[in-house]
Amino acid sequence: MGRMFNPPHPGGLIRESMESLGLSARQLASALHVAPSTVQRLIVSKSDISPEMALRLAAVLGGSADVWLAMQRDHDLWRARQRIDLSVLHRLQPA
Repeated sequence: MGRMFNPPHPGGLIRESMESLGLSARQLASALHVAPSTVQRLIVSKSDISPEMALRLAAVLGGSADVWLAMQRDHDLWRARQRIDLSVLHRLQPA
């Protein structure tokens, strides 16, 4: 299985869902039972999807909590691969 190139932050999908449903950030925040600032940080990719938020998003926007978390994990892992030079690391072997 190949690695996805630059997987998107889930905030983009939240933003698209809001647009298709005609929701403001305040309306989505109300539906999720969170502060509007929380939704705002998510849709501009300043906050990550927590397990709790994944459950809320699945209940309100659909999909499964697992899928929301997988999107966040894939995004985070790709970003980490860009920052860390793995070529300097070597697997330890038994003595």
